[in-house]
Amino acid sequence: MSVSRAVLLDRDGTLIEDRHYLADPAGVVLLPGVGPALSRLVRAGHRLFLVSNQSGVGRGYFTEEAVFACQRRLEALLEPYGVAFTDAVWCPHAPEARCRCRKPLPGMFDLLRARHGLSPETAVMIGDKLDDLAFAANAGLSAGVLVLSGKGAEQARKAGLPVPVSGCAEVPGSPRRVVAADFASAVEWMMKEEE
Repeated sequence: MSVSRAVLLDRDGTLIEDRHYLADPAGVVLLPGVGPALSRLVRAGHRLFLVSNQSGVGRGYFTEEAVFACQRRLEALLEPYGVAFTDAVWCPHAPEARCRCRKPLPGMFDLLRARHGLSPETAVMIGDKLDDLAFAANAGLSAGVLVLSGKGAEQARKAGLPVPVSGCAEVPGSPRRVVAADFASAVEWMMKEEE
């Protein structure tokens, strides 16, 4: 039986090319396969939530309006695929601010849970950093998926995790951790889990 899930998504390196402190909407470029894969999630009844660390704001590199502008561009690129986010949140603080909303701490999930009644047991995080896996664990989510795009391959190697050339590899332990060769593979894994 299919369960409607909350799919929490990192932005840079997961959905779009990682441009390092992206502040210009013209630099928002979807990674290959992301549009169709997100469309598949939406058609299956899942809700999409963007959760992103944007420390460039707190560091004074760009304003929060630049983050909003990049978000609008991302939404415009996804519209032809019939994809819309239920909500998008980001942490604008620099790491030294020691806030609770910066991944890997669970503050952004707590905010989304309060706004949308999310259940951690039916929520999955997909991102390209070990902090995304730690965020999933700290928030008590059902699974964290590390995609090998962006910084994912480097982070997986550093942590001694599998680096599949295609498909997915599950890492033993709890909560569930999965390494996916790319975003489409992450979505394929989710769909098979629901069969």
